[in-house]
Amino acid sequence: MLPFKRVTIIGMGLIGSSLARAIKADMPTVHLCVTDGDAAVRERVRELGLADDVADHCGAAVVDAELVVLAVPVGAMGAVAAEFASELAPGVIVTDVGSVKAKVLADLKAALPEGVDIVPGHPVAGTEKSGPDAGFASLFKGRWCILTPETPGPASEKLAAFWTRLGAKVELMDAAHHDRVLAVTSHLPHLIAYSIVGTASDLETVTRSEVIKYSAGGFRDFTRIAASDPVMWRDVFLNNREAVLEILGRFTEDLVALQRAIRWGDGEALETLFTRTRAIRRSIVDEGQDTDTPDFGRPH
Repeated sequence: MLPFKRVTIIGMGLIGSSLARAIKADMPTVHLCVTDGDAAVRERVRELGLADDVADHCGAAVVDAELVVLAVPVGAMGAVAAEFASELAPGVIVTDVGSVKAKVLADLKAALPEGVDIVPGHPVAGTEKSGPDAGFASLFKGRWCILTPETPGPASEKLAAFWTRLGAKVELMDAAHHDRVLAVTSHLPHLIAYSIVGTASDLETVTRSEVIKYSAGGFRDFTRIAASDPVMWRDVFLNNREAVLEILGRFTEDLVALQRAIRWGDGEALETLFTRTRAIRRSIVDEGQDTDTPDFGRPH
């Protein structure tokens, strides 16, 4: 039995369009309505045939929906939810796919009426690409989807069943704890990538052409991460600032210790660190989280 018969997706970037494709592949009888704030994106979605209906605005998109998925930048969640709040049917489940959960939960609670079940969600998957053409149906296969309901219950169980049907592995987590975990595993790495690519572009002794021509594997990986949607990541850092600043402070301390080890020729300290981090890498591979769809991007 299908968890939902009528689903609406608001925002048709990478995650939204991948979700639409996945629903059509794994739950083809679900009636899918989508929309996007950009008219050109809506037209492209129609051309690609990603949904049964493409609405011109989110109020029309959510009528009769059993599940509404917000796939917009986290900073826009509350404002977008307020646009369609009056059109929601009682008992509808509203979720999202953003990588910040505590602020999103607060914003959705403030925007949505009583009788709506709010279950924030975060499929930990993506690429550095964006737009409706970037999506693909298998994006969520074997990946984790973290749900952060304020109170677990039937709504979170239905949403868990939905993501499981799409091939994801589901875990429930406290919203604040999620934000701290993701600050370590996703947000800080992005911040470092943006910083190091910016540093390379600012160096007076190295030309831009040399940076591009002689990029080794590590720097290429940083540039791929740094190619992620700038508006989306601006919102992530602003809406998860406390957790990011906490982890950034710890990272800065560790970086100073590493700088000291290099300055004083402490090879033992360097080897100990590199051995420990190598073991973590192997654990990630063993866990099956090393795929061709790294967590380099989020919705639209």
